[in-house]
Amino acid sequence: MQSWQLQEAKARMSELIKQSKLEPQEITLHGKPVAVLVSTAAYQQLTSDGESLVDFMRRSPLFGLDDLKFEREKGVSRDIEL
Repeated sequence: MQSWQLQEAKARMSELIKQSKLEPQEITLHGKPVAVLVSTAAYQQLTSDGESLVDFMRRSPLFGLDDLKFEREKGVSRDIEL
């Protein structure tokens, strides 16, 4: 990710926007990151409503199996290396 000082970003806004189509662009103020400019496509991908967990589970081949049983280990503890 390319980093731009705020003053430079303002002066070269057109180039900054063009570069954001290729990869996110970081903007800094006094040497600290304050913002990231991303393309519209990247933003939409980040904010789009994905499939809900419930819908995902309903698509499972195990959905609707009432007699499904998961075996649990009966032991009280387990050995761990520290």
